[in-house]
Parts: sequence; structure tokens; C-alpha cells
Amino acid sequence: MHAIVGPEELYRRNGLQHLPFNTVFQLAAAAAAGELDDAEQLLLIPDLIGWWATGRRVAERTNASTTGLLRVGGADWDHDLLRRLGLRRDLLPGLVDPGATLGPVAPAMAAEFGIAHELRFAAVGSHDTASAVVGVPMTHPDAVYISCSTWSLVGAELPSPITSEDARLAGFTNEGGVDGRVRFLKNVMGLWLLSESVRAWEKAGEQQELGSLLKQAAEAPADVPTFDANDPSLLAPGHMPARIEALLVAQGSRVPASIPEFVRGVLQSLANAYAEAVRDIDRLTGGSVRTVHLVGGGAQNALLCQLTADTVGVPVVAGPVEATTIGNLLVQARTHGLVSGDLEALRAVAARSFPPRTYAVRTRTRG
Repeated sequence: MHAIVGPEELYRRNGLQHLPFNTVFQLAAAAAAGELDDAEQLLLIPDLIGWWATGRRVAERTNASTTGLLRVGGADWDHDLLRRLGLRRDLLPGLVDPGATLGPVAPAMAAEFGIAHELRFAAVGSHDTASAVVGVPMTHPDAVYISCSTWSLVGAELPSPITSEDARLAGFTNEGGVDGRVRFLKNVMGLWLLSESVRAWEKAGEQQELGSLLKQAAEAPADVPTFDANDPSLLAPGHMPARIEALLVAQGSRVPASIPEFVRGVLQSLANAYAEAVRDIDRLTGGSVRTVHLVGGGAQNALLCQLTADTVGVPVVAGPVEATTIGNLLVQARTHGLVSGDLEALRAVAARSFPPRTYAVRTRTRG
């Protein structure tokens, strides 16, 4: 595909980080193989659910922005790109914004689910990170968010995209957000490193209770060996401790002497990766980050939150844990008139309902 549209041009057009599984590559391959000849229309999973529920076919804008087929900052699909790739225009449905009402739930669906009254179906920020960012209780433009679970997304909310060559080379993506905002973010490794390590230890007969393990890790020496948390060798399932030890040996570092020290090293390596991404955001946006909001499952990990604050050098505001669900509900609630206001007003509701915890900077660490 890059022989038709080079990576530099593609980034200027769609603003997306290069990932081999992006929808645009999948569809270009499918079209070349003739697999789309009999296709009537393409619906992403959330839009498919909306069609089943209401009979209306649409493409919700935040999720559509991740396909690589939407002109970055534009109002419609990139029809010139579709033509050059041999993709039919009518393959893609019309776009709607988060908060649009698709219509009432169809009678057949209402009967199947036992819904006795009319129920309107509202589109949300159906890309999970788009909903999660709605649930982040940000109050200042100089804030970044980290959505941390199995993997992490580190980003800022911007009024317009950044499609410079520096941004492309740094691995940042520009995805649609609710109310026309831009999610300028980077994929970073997450707690997959820890969960896969625990799985390996338990498989070897070493049962580990996570709460106790994290407490011991917090008491371990701070000067632990660290590694590149984003190393590609850590992506696949398998024996994570062995792969991490191999990285440490290859870079000339010592291997941790105990499991708690190993865990602290994993979390410090994640904090280092977060700090690097935050520095990139500062450089690419010309800003100066003052607060990090950490949401998702990682918000429950006090050691990770504290290490992130110390390594980035700014306070970390942790929570809510279920930011994606909360952001989804807030957009629906606004559509149905239960709450009102802009994103900041919705975030104030989230902050009141799920008060976050702040981790102040204690000791600056390397990052």
C-alpha cells in the first residue's frame, strides 16, 4: 500500500500512528484479493450493534477516525484515498457524532430483551479511549492522561491535530474525541508486563497474591535495574520474566535478586516509558505538563502511581478506574437530558461521583 500512498503522505492525510493492523491496510488487502466484491457495507463493531438495535447504519466519528480512512481534522471520509486504494465510496456509511440519537430500539429487539417502553439509542464515543478520556477529571489544559490497563495510552487533548514529521516519527496518533476534540496520544506498554510475569511464576508453582507482592515491591530498594518497557520482544504471550531478564543481561544490567525487586523494576520501567512519552508531548505541543491523570486499572496500583509522579516530576491524579464506562454513560446522559454542559461539565460530574486520589512528587527519579 505504501507504494500507492507513502507513509509520510498517509500520516498527513489521516494523522494515525503506523500500526500494521490499521483498518486501512486490512481493507486495501481485502480489496486487492477480491474479498470486498460482494460486500454491501462496512460497519465497525459498535456501529454494527447500533444497526442491530435500530436498523440505522452509521459510522460513529471517534471510532471511524481510527480506521485511517477519515481525513484528519476533516468532516468526511477521505474519498481521494478511497479511490486510490480501489475502495468503493458506498462501502462506508455516513458519519455521526458522539451523542447523536440513532432512533428508538427496534420492536423486534425490544421484544427480545424484554423492553416494555420506548428506548432511544444514543451513539457514544465508541472507541473505548474516546469514552475513557471523557471520564478523565481534567481541569487544566496543561494536563495529560494515561489510560492504563493491559497496555497504556499516554496523550493530551488538543483542539486540532498535529501531523508534523516529528510527530509521525515519535509514534503519535491523532484520533477523534468527543465534542470535536483531538486525542493526541501514543501507545505505551502497560500492566501486561506484570500480569504475564505473575502468570509465569504461578505456573512454576510460586503462588503470588498481587496486593502483598506490590506492598513488598514498595519496600524494595529504589535503585532497581530497569529496561525498555516498549521493547517488541515483550508483546507476545509467554514467559515474561525470562524475556525481561534477557533484556537486562543484554544491556549489561544485573538481574533482580528477588521477585519484589523484579516487580518494582517492572513498574519503574513503565514509569520511565510514561515520562518519555510526556516529554515528547511537551516537545511536540510546545506546552509544559503540570498534571498527569492516570485512569483505568492502573489507578489502583499505588506504587505505579507514585513512581510515575516521581519520574515525570508532576503530581499524578489517579482515577476513576472505570473511566471508559463512566465516559460512555455521561455522553448518553447528556443526550437524554439528564446532565448538560460541555466536556468540562461532564468531567466535573465524574470527579464528584468518583473522587480521585492525588500522588504528590516525593523524590525525583530517573526517567
